[in-house]
Amino acid sequence: MAVPALPHAYDVEILGLVASPRHRYDGRPGQTVPGQDGDRRTTVEVRADHGVVGDRYAGRPAHRDAQVTVLAAEAVEALAAELGVGPLDPLLARRTVVLRGAQVEALRGQEFSLDCGEGEVRLRGGRPANPCAWLDTALAPGAHRGLRGRAGIRCAALTDGVLRLGPAVLRSAVPLDVAAAGAAVRPVRRP
Repeated sequence: MAVPALPHAYDVEILGLVASPRHRYDGRPGQTVPGQDGDRRTTVEVRADHGVVGDRYAGRPAHRDAQVTVLAAEAVEALAAELGVGPLDPLLARRTVVLRGAQVEALRGQEFSLDCGEGEVRLRGGRPANPCAWLDTALAPGAHRGLRGRAGIRCAALTDGVLRLGPAVLRSAVPLDVAAAGAAVRPVRRP
């Protein structure tokens, strides 16, 4: 099978990486944010058809197309502005990779790569990573509804590699509008 060309390149920054051996936002939302100790990483190892080493979803057949989740930090910043609250921690959204400088929602259904200087990690964007009700507790009241359409995407890992905090290059098959990184993508209503 031919590897799709990724002609569009963008300088991005990986602001956060999260991998967890267990689910932190389980069940109905509580009044306090569960501990995040040890889940924030400086690097993560990605394995093709497996996911992130050490993450609870790695190697699980049900998560084959959702091995890595990616979120635009700008989406959380736009949400904070809309809700009129101070800065929000985008890592509390519990996405594997938090990027700055990429229109993540435009990568649904698209192959793309991230390269932190150690070789590219190819991913295939899939369905939206819908927000959960816990975000009203973890981020701010209204976050669950406010992040709909911009809470990131679920991705399949296509190649092995390492992602690390800091500057990276995102390559995509489609052009991205960096100015729209925080914008929500609303579903199209069917007739």
